[in-house]
Amino acid sequence: MYRASDRLRNERWLADLQRAADRLDLGSEARSNAEDLFLSTVPENDRSKPAAIAASLYAGCLIAGDQRSQGAVADAVGVTRLTIQQRWKPLLERAGLDPPTW
Repeated sequence: MYRASDRLRNERWLADLQRAADRLDLGSEARSNAEDLFLSTVPENDRSKPAAIAASLYAGCLIAGDQRSQGAVADAVGVTRLTIQQRWKPLLERAGLDPPTW
């Protein structure tokens, strides 16, 4: 869980997340899931935050049933597909969710 101050402290990164969600044409549930995941697991290092945004968006889409490819999410955020591939499952686990087993 996160605090309201986490949202304020990460305003810049949440704006980046929303811009990428706009590029992906995501619905409100996927956006909300992605924000919650990002804020619940936000890394300290600013260099890691774009990767966390991408993984949060991908996982948020999966949870909402609004699937996007890892490549599409990577392009929208400006990271590599491998970045998402390596981070989305651990992100879900840190948030207390079970990743799909397919």
